[in-house]
Amino acid sequence: MSHDKERDKKRERPAEDGFALMPGWAVETLHDDFRQALRVGKPIYDSNTDHQRLRVFENPTFGRVLTLDDVIQTTEGDEFIYHEMMSHVPILAHGAATEVLVIGGGDGGMAREVLRHRTVERVTMVEIDAEVVAFARKYLPRLSRGAFDDPRLDLVIADGARFVAGTERRFDVIIVDSTDPIGPGEALFTARFYADARRCLKEGGILVTQNGVPFLQGEELTRTMRAFKRLFTDWSCYLATIPTYAGGPMAFGWGTDGVARSVPLDVLRARFAASGIETRYYTPEVHKAAFALPAYVRKLMP
Repeated sequence: MSHDKERDKKRERPAEDGFALMPGWAVETLHDDFRQALRVGKPIYDSNTDHQRLRVFENPTFGRVLTLDDVIQTTEGDEFIYHEMMSHVPILAHGAATEVLVIGGGDGGMAREVLRHRTVERVTMVEIDAEVVAFARKYLPRLSRGAFDDPRLDLVIADGARFVAGTERRFDVIIVDSTDPIGPGEALFTARFYADARRCLKEGGILVTQNGVPFLQGEELTRTMRAFKRLFTDWSCYLATIPTYAGGPMAFGWGTDGVARSVPLDVLRARFAASGIETRYYTPEVHKAAFALPAYVRKLMP
């Protein structure tokens, strides 16, 4: 789950020009000058937990759609792009990852992709909301595809920031599959959290984070990159285009003290071939190209 959405602003603003009242459509009024809408077909699930409102509905193009507090988080139609790029890029760049930590990711899609790597011995998934996992297993099974039943998955229901602050375990790759930097997800965008996560990396380990759509949410990327610049010898971001994360390509933060980003293309090709994994978006060529940043994104880097 992902994608910085300014929910506090949304709550404060009344519906403008009837956009939020369009019958049969789910409309995000997240930015002053931009709207996104998806047709609501069959409603599947709608409930409030202690942390957030969970909603699932069907869309003719994107299949089942998950929203948190009326904000689109993932869809069956395009989730593969997000999950493949957040998982395969750091794992294949590392080349020998056996221990992977996923912060968030309650829908199970990230765990699914990480567990496709036979060389990964254990995936620790820390999710703050047990109800997210429960409803995802029931209403979005195509996202996890059995990941929750894999014996290599260690599911921990806890606050991700507190987990990395207190654990003595170390990981080859840490993937921060967070929601918005508001409410429960706010702590996962702080310099303190990033420093604690870095402490949990093994030598040569890699931290990746979701950092929203830079064209509309550039400040979020800049804040994260400012923290990474202080923490890592190799810090940057890479991009992927995900249709329902509208407004341009999405950014993923990258931090490591190793040399994984400079792995040659032929090595990535060999590792990918050896993995036996079939993908719909990720390729070694896309992997390398994703780090080539447009000028407007480079200008957001500190």
